[in-house]
Amino acid sequence: MTNPGEIRVSPVNDKAGLKAFIEIAYTLNESDPAWVPPLRTEMREMFDPAKNPFYGHATVQPMIALRGGKVVGRISAHIDHLALAQPVSQGMGPGTGNFGMFEAADEQVARVLLTAAEAWLRDQGMTRALGPLSLSIWDEPGLLTAGFETPPMVMMGHHNRAYRGWIEAAGYSVAKKLLTYHLPIVDGFSPLIQRIVASGHRNDRIHIRKVDKSRFDEEAAIILEILNEAWGNNWGFVPITDAEIAYIGKKLRPLVREDLIMIAEYDGRPVAFLMTLPDINAVTAPLKGSLLPFGWAKLLWWLRDCRSPSVRVPLMGVRTELQNSRLAAQMAFMMIETIRIEAVGRYGAVRGELGWVLEDNQGMVAIADAINSKVNREYVIYEKPL
Repeated sequence: MTNPGEIRVSPVNDKAGLKAFIEIAYTLNESDPAWVPPLRTEMREMFDPAKNPFYGHATVQPMIALRGGKVVGRISAHIDHLALAQPVSQGMGPGTGNFGMFEAADEQVARVLLTAAEAWLRDQGMTRALGPLSLSIWDEPGLLTAGFETPPMVMMGHHNRAYRGWIEAAGYSVAKKLLTYHLPIVDGFSPLIQRIVASGHRNDRIHIRKVDKSRFDEEAAIILEILNEAWGNNWGFVPITDAEIAYIGKKLRPLVREDLIMIAEYDGRPVAFLMTLPDINAVTAPLKGSLLPFGWAKLLWWLRDCRSPSVRVPLMGVRTELQNSRLAAQMAFMMIETIRIEAVGRYGAVRGELGWVLEDNQGMVAIADAINSKVNREYVIYEKPL
């Protein structure tokens, strides 16, 4: 006879299991006003090997926890084989597997789920668990540990504040902290920053331009090249494949606004970029994860002009030979100011969010400080030897 209080972890290998895996997040978070329900179609696609190119270089095992026949939690255990080839000094490397998509009804469920994920990783030959990553470092990395009061912006996560204690009690320690910065953008920046920007515009060798959406694939390739070079030495870096950039580009294309993504050229060569996205979360949150019956119409209507009080800068990069230079900082300020003007004037934005930023990325932290932005959210990536 099964103990009604016993927790059993079951691997997800079919549609019914995947549906239960997806739905438990809505059940556990529905009372949290700051949680933004993801679209169910997006969640199903995330775990579809035929559609998500992450599976082209990763092995993924979703799991659900059941107690008395009722689903009470979930977790994914996964191995990114590109991450295994990275230097250990950069946070990944041989033997490092990941967990993510973590949701649990209570601490007992959390402990059982983490133990199951660790066992799966150990069986795959891993010697270290790093997470949460849901699923890739490029998706929604880290566990929210500060900033629970407001909803996350596009492509960022939100978690139960109890999860931190449960994960740490299971033997996990902090591997890295990721920060996001709140930035009021209506009134502009300090006179010093304005002088730096004006000086840059007088330099004929510097050219700041918006992306050309009619050459979307070519522009995406330029950004990908700079990104992989710029972030190549960063903690947690895993290369983005051509298949992934095509997939991400297709996903983000409806959100892309040419005047919110800038490329900086120096002597005619693209050397830096800054990507800004309108915050679609404010539109999708009321849909409660479904586009039916009329959510699709609301979303399409909003996508016509993407007017939004909030915008987010998810990615910025500068080529390695210019990193930590005055020129790089100047071009960053120029791109930020150009986008700020467009975001306020054309899209009605009043605030921006920068991040995530590694807590020890001195260059980005210095830029964030210089424009008087303030840390508004903190995420933690944990690790544990297996």
